Amino acid sequence: MSVVGFDSGNESCIVAVARQRGIDVVLNDESKRETPAIVCFGEKQRFIGTAGAASTMMNPKNSISQIKRLIGRKFSDPELQRDLQSLPFQVTEGPEGYPLIHARYLGEARTFTPTQVLGMMFSNLKGIAEKNLNAAVVDCCIGIPVYFTDLQRRAVLDAATIAGLRPLRLMHETTATALAYGIYKTDLPESDSLNVAFVDIGHASMQVCIAGFKKGQLKILAHSYDRSLGGRDFDEVLFNHFAEQFKEQYKIDVFQNARACLRLRAACEKLKKVLSANPVAPLNIECLMDEKDVRGVIKRDEFEQISAPILERVKGPLQEALAEAGLAVENVHMVEVVGSGSRVPAVIKILTEFFGKEPRRTMNASECVARGCALQCAMLSPTFKVREFQVHESFPFAIGLSWKNSTPETQDAAADNQQATIVFPKGNPIPSIKALTFYRSGTFTVDVHYVDGSELQASSKISSYTIGPFQCSKGERAKLKVKVRLNLHGIVSVESATLMEEEEVEVPVTKDAAQEANKMDTDETPSDAAPPSDAAPPASAEADVNMQDAKGAADAPGVENGVPETGEKPVQMETDIKTEAPKKKVKKTNIPVVEVVYGTLSSGDLQKAVEKEFEMALQDRVMEETKDKKNAVEAYVYDMRNKLNDKYHDFVTDSEREELIAKLQEVEDWLYEEGEDETKGVYVAKLEELKKQGDPIEERYKEHMERGSVIDQLVYCINSYREVAMSNDPKFDHIDLSEKQKVLNECVEAEAWLRDKRQQQDSLPKHATPVLLSAEIRKKAESLDRFARPIMMKPKPAKPVTPEAPPQPAQGGEQQPQGNADADADADASANATTNASVDADANAAAAAAAAGAGDVPPASGEPMDTDKSEAPPSS
Repeated sequence: MSVVGFDSGNESCIVAVARQRGIDVVLNDESKRETPAIVCFGEKQRFIGTAGAASTMMNPKNSISQIKRLIGRKFSDPELQRDLQSLPFQVTEGPEGYPLIHARYLGEARTFTPTQVLGMMFSNLKGIAEKNLNAAVVDCCIGIPVYFTDLQRRAVLDAATIAGLRPLRLMHETTATALAYGIYKTDLPESDSLNVAFVDIGHASMQVCIAGFKKGQLKILAHSYDRSLGGRDFDEVLFNHFAEQFKEQYKIDVFQNARACLRLRAACEKLKKVLSANPVAPLNIECLMDEKDVRGVIKRDEFEQISAPILERVKGPLQEALAEAGLAVENVHMVEVVGSGSRVPAVIKILTEFFGKEPRRTMNASECVARGCALQCAMLSPTFKVREFQVHESFPFAIGLSWKNSTPETQDAAADNQQATIVFPKGNPIPSIKALTFYRSGTFTVDVHYVDGSELQASSKISSYTIGPFQCSKGERAKLKVKVRLNLHGIVSVESATLMEEEEVEVPVTKDAAQEANKMDTDETPSDAAPPSDAAPPASAEADVNMQDAKGAADAPGVENGVPETGEKPVQMETDIKTEAPKKKVKKTNIPVVEVVYGTLSSGDLQKAVEKEFEMALQDRVMEETKDKKNAVEAYVYDMRNKLNDKYHDFVTDSEREELIAKLQEVEDWLYEEGEDETKGVYVAKLEELKKQGDPIEERYKEHMERGSVIDQLVYCINSYREVAMSNDPKFDHIDLSEKQKVLNECVEAEAWLRDKRQQQDSLPKHATPVLLSAEIRKKAESLDRFARPIMMKPKPAKPVTPEAPPQPAQGGEQQPQGNADADADADASANATTNASVDADANAAAAAAAAGAGDVPPASGEPMDTDKSEAPPSS
């Protein structure tokens, strides 16, 4: 199972994988740790990542970048409109008011949604991870900004689906950073919280997170952000400064040329990095526009002065985070700075003044998010056992539900109006489930929305759920429990709706039955018990949702862990009463729920996007294979031409050489003219055509180079077996002379064959087809070895066991006393046992000696053999 974390940034992406020894950042095909977040559409294929960045300057209008700023946002969004002013590609308003990206692909104009383009980026990152792990990658964890709306989170999930990924979690980037920071800390306090502020200033946004660390856990205390404050804003300030300067000094307007804008922005980004370590930085660009070279210089003080409006905005998120966490500056023990934009010295100065302490850089500013995501993926995966470390995440927005009242039942009642309640307040734990109770007589609709849509600069509506139809058996308003889930991704949905109907059942209540009642379903309530808090209101009341139940769910102790207690508690009953009492049983029926999410892809459109991505990936693969085959033809032309005049010179006739060189020149000319743009099959056929002439020459050279060493192996094999067969060593005495003679005959035959073939080969010139091939020599050596080895490896036969004669009586003929007869019999038995044991030991020793002698046989061809080895004496 794959354990991968993706950090899909606005400018670049990073892939981290979990291994047994820890978390590693994966290198891409160019051996770089960061992959540019760019997709470039060409005439025949796409170029993604590093290849896309290389193509940007030549094809700026079809190079799609900063995809993260476009996904899940309305085209009319003011922030999106500001971003589009600096982007070289065309974006228009599509269906339902969402942006459509225009690009020219495969020779025709195409449109793509930002979700599709992000899916292409994920496909590229997935390929990088799979190549490194040498395994399929499906499960992963993806980092997202904390300010992403519900629609943006769903769009990221859709993009992952297009790429064939299954995210186990969408994780806030600052939370991933905090996890990567805290899980390796072994000195965290057990009781008091260690409060750390993480300030992430990336390419396009600023995020601040205050986390409280204890031993084995972290809790997010506050989130804050500025969606449009990042490193690119400092680049833009420098860009505008030099654009105005060049307009006055060189009379060129870079805004009129997309490629000039890209080159100047890239130069300004490098200039910003130089100013981070130097007080002055020069700018030199050759042929920026209208064949004019431009030069400029800027000091760090001047840079900070023109960046003052941006720097003033840095304090805003810091103050918001402290206020939300309810902490004073003194209670923040450490400040960690990450993100590519955090390298500007003026930003560090502001953070130092605000917190009263120097910010620390103990983490890799670019890789911490990917590492944290990989750690989270490892925690969620059964593949790895990770140190116990709990992550208590909080949700940055307040989510509410709204619905319409049911039809008024009295003439004095007000007309239908909208009611709402906050289900998940700001800072609510992730994940979490809340339950609400409704009383309805028919199908109704519930809307999910943001409580404060102004802070998002987006539509406050999230989704709408139609609950029903359902039928109440008693003909009055039915009681329904609706469960609302805030899942690990930070996406809100109505999970289920259940119809609760009470039925009276007559049951005898005995002592045993009463004890059993305590173990029954929590929704069974005795009729004489007090009514629960969500009992049906009187008919005159218009409370369509039990607010007390919703409040109770919010205040339940289980809410902190994300799963509040939502069912009634079992009622304690008297166990000594033995009477019959009526009992109410609650019947539960699931009600259908129809979901409508505003702005997201339908399942049909998502499937089409998956198929389209598959087609484009196939086209890319075909084009890459075609390039490889074309390069193979080109490489063969240059390589063979050099070898014909060098090491192949003696192995080809003059006429053959001239003919082949002419053919190679012809193919080279074809490659750069008619063959510039051909299919894979044409290049394969062209290479095979060249090899028909070149392979025989290459084969002759190869045979000449290998023949000597192969002959030496056969000669060694012949000599080894001949020496063994003629040896007088006792360990080979058990082999018949006729068998040894067969081995000698085989050696003589192989030697004669080799001598004859070598004479024929030596009489031929090097450019002639060889008659003695290395394969034939190897085959001859194997044949000799296969014949001789079984004969010379024949084991010695075991020695026959001859029992010793029984001991003879004494010659004196004296009669032994009768009293000693028994003792003599015992002595004889003992002697026989000793003799038998000695015979068995001698037999075993003989078998061991035979086996040892049988092992001294000639090796296979080419293996060295020691024929002077002496036989070891058998052990007694």
